[in-house]
Amino acid sequence: MAGIKHLVMAKFKEGAAVEQLVLDMKKLALELDIIKSFEWGEDVMKNDKYSHGFTHTFILTFDSAEDVAAYIKHPRHVEYAKKFRAGTEKILAVDFPTVIDKITTA
Repeated sequence: MAGIKHLVMAKFKEGAAVEQLVLDMKKLALELDIIKSFEWGEDVMKNDKYSHGFTHTFILTFDSAEDVAAYIKHPRHVEYAKKFRAGTEKILAVDFPTVIDKITTA
């Protein structure tokens, strides 16, 4: 196992300051040692049939589920989450252990 992933998918409201929200998330990830890595991206396929309107994905990596729980309650995250939620129409969040399997071909 290679840690716990905190995956968040978002559909932002029209006119939301997405760039600023991403910059603020990067800053938060740098400030909190509990966050081991931060990745994000925007949907390139833009196929609502499969994306259900979600446009952006954010992935944070932690060492343990306890670290995720501590992050969720951290005052800096609570402050950031208020701004993030205010700019979104819908959010999906999932926390899961990472299992890395090497795929080989015969």
